[in-house]
Amino acid sequence: MNTLIAATDRWYPLRRSAEAVLAPLVALIGAAVLFSIFLLFLDASPLDFLDLVWRGAFGSSFSLQNTVQRAAPLLLTALCVAIPGQLGLVIIGGEAAVVLGGLAATVAALPLINTSPIVVWAAMAVAGSAMGAFWIGISGWLKAKLNVNETIASLVLAYVGLALFNHFVEGLLRDPASLNKPSTYGIGDDNMLGTVPWFDVHPGLPVGIVACVLCWVLIYRTSVGFACRVTGGNIRAAQLQGLPVTKLILLACAIGGGCAGLAGAIQVAAEYGRANASLNAGFGYTGILIAFLARFNPLAIIPMAILLGGLGAAGGLLQRRMGLPDATIQVLQGLIFVSILASDTLYGRFRWFQPGATT
Repeated sequence: MNTLIAATDRWYPLRRSAEAVLAPLVALIGAAVLFSIFLLFLDASPLDFLDLVWRGAFGSSFSLQNTVQRAAPLLLTALCVAIPGQLGLVIIGGEAAVVLGGLAATVAALPLINTSPIVVWAAMAVAGSAMGAFWIGISGWLKAKLNVNETIASLVLAYVGLALFNHFVEGLLRDPASLNKPSTYGIGDDNMLGTVPWFDVHPGLPVGIVACVLCWVLIYRTSVGFACRVTGGNIRAAQLQGLPVTKLILLACAIGGGCAGLAGAIQVAAEYGRANASLNAGFGYTGILIAFLARFNPLAIIPMAILLGGLGAAGGLLQRRMGLPDATIQVLQGLIFVSILASDTLYGRFRWFQPGATT
């Protein structure tokens, strides 16, 4: 009945779009209110906090460069959640895909360090993406073949992946010269990625933006994407219609994991020059928040990643000026995530957004 009403209601698409924007907006406002109360308990001014966040994230060209550079890996790790999310899957193991992707990229680069940098970068990109696709693909296979909960599976595999990463970096692949911070051998300065012309950020930013655009086209402009969205709406109905649900799940998890693995490879090639604990910087976990803020829309991931990248960029300024610990930003991110989850209960609840409702 609702479907019939929606089909005859010319304002229904507009109402649904407005509701999709309203729910995250209400969540952000709620998180801001709760965080302001938290700051008042710390005897800190919410207005001063907001001013310093703006200055630290966007107030100067240096701040803006810092923000977008922090946002670069987040674009790809958010896709690791958003693409499977189109099928109704909640994958939260992107952190392991990042570190294992970075490790695989380093291993692939080491035998090629005396060849052309282009060859090294291509090998790193392929190896990192393949490792990420394989690792997240395990969760998809467990879901598709054995009906194992993908959230639990990806979480457990994240711990396993991080343990494997530490095992190799601190053991078999460790550079003996890395005393204070266990690391693999370096890929060499000649094989490091340069910066984007006219803007002092590494190529991870344009790669992430292109990946978001391509994933949006895949999801909303192809038959495969339509099949994914149908499966996400009702997996039983998709099976009855003869859609290849198993293949779609494996494909979505592989694409998402490949994006996260590519993020790890780019971080090694652009910033670290080797695989070490710096890869385990929470990119995968922040990507979960960004994907939920964007409601799994690949294009909406771009501004959300810049927003969260700005919060991270402002952390140092907040510590110096307000004496707040670095964990304060993590508290804010946690409140945003909880508010986003709570806002989902509002999605579709307002009477004026119901099909056929009158205002």
